[in-house]
Formats: sequence, structure tokens, C-alpha cells
Amino acid sequence: VQALLNALKGNTKLVVRMLYGSGLRLTEALRLRVKDIDFERRTVTVRAGKGDKDRTTILAKAITPALKEHLEFVRALHKKDLDEGCGKTYLPPALERAMPRAASEWIWQYVFPSQSLSIDPRSNITRRHHMHPDTVNTAIKKANSICRIPKRISSHTFRHSFATHLIESGTPIQTVQDLLGHANIETTRIYLHTIRKPGLGLVSPEDILSDLPASPAST
Repeated sequence: VQALLNALKGNTKLVVRMLYGSGLRLTEALRLRVKDIDFERRTVTVRAGKGDKDRTTILAKAITPALKEHLEFVRALHKKDLDEGCGKTYLPPALERAMPRAASEWIWQYVFPSQSLSIDPRSNITRRHHMHPDTVNTAIKKANSICRIPKRISSHTFRHSFATHLIESGTPIQTVQDLLGHANIETTRIYLHTIRKPGLGLVSPEDILSDLPASPAST
């Protein structure tokens, strides 16, 4: 994980840090709105995740400075869009009817907006959508080509690593289930088969043999 993060840069690196630090799916990270980040409580709220369910997960303390700096840039970008008449983000139709002004409000903007404006085919309105998943996937692929890790790496790898490393550190599996948003704990139990179980202290007999002092030459 560290090697891949070191090989990433810019906004894609920040997205991947969110995947690993909060256990998010890629689409969940890209659909985050500003109001879903709570720096004070150090939480991230995922809206309408898999199964159309909301959940709350953790926000890594280490990412806070970079994320705050990023949001300041996004806020300035949003102000520029508003000045140019393009600052209305996409909202679900029912929500937009109930809160007609919300689309222009800062708290409803995407945390990871696209670099360019585009015409929304659903409404024919020019607006700034969230970053495209392919942008992140391509960056991860390039990072892995640099690191040359002999494993299949994708955006989901970081979510898996989040779960695996939490369990390895002693986090109860039920807690990990809640953070990941798994409906069935059996889905979470899959990680028990892939972790290095801490505390077993298993040592190969070959290693024990190698640590023994050399035997004196026989006569």
C-alpha cells in the first residue's frame, strides 16, 4: 500500500488514500459531498452505498491536512463556477424538488470534482460532475507498473487492505462489517482467510535449523 501511494500523486492519490483510510468503494469516494466529511468527529458518511444503504466509517487523521487543503481549492473552484453561472451540482430529482437551492450550496458539492465542466444529458445543464472512475483506475495501473508488484491491483485492493489490516490489528470483525457496509457478516469473514494472523508466532522448522550454531566438523 505504501509503495503504491508513493507512486501516486495529486487528486488521484488523495482519492486512493480515502479508499484505504476509510474502506470506501471507488464510486462511494467519488460521490462524496462536502457535507459527508466531518473533520471534528473524524467520520465519513456514505450515502446510498451498495444496497442503497447509508453508513458511517472512519476518517483517517493523517489525511486531514491534505483533505482540508484540497477542499479549499474545490471551494474556490465552486465560487468560480457560480460566478460563471455553472455552479449547480447534480442532485437526485426528488431532493432537488424538495430543496431547489441546494444544488448551488457549497456543502452539496462533490469532494472530488471533475477538472472540466460538461453538459448533463439528463437536464442539458452545464455543470461540474465528480471525477471519472477511469481517471483513478488509470493512475493506479500506472503506479503499479512503477512498483512492479506481482499481484493484480485495482481500486478495490485498497478497500480489501483496509479490512485486512484492521482485523490484523485486533479490530472486532463486527466493527469491520459495519465500516465496510456488509449486509452479511459471512462476507466480512472472507478476510479471515487472507490475513497474517497476529500472535500465532509460527516459525518454520527450516528457520529454527538455520539459527542453530554450526556443528563441529566430524573426525
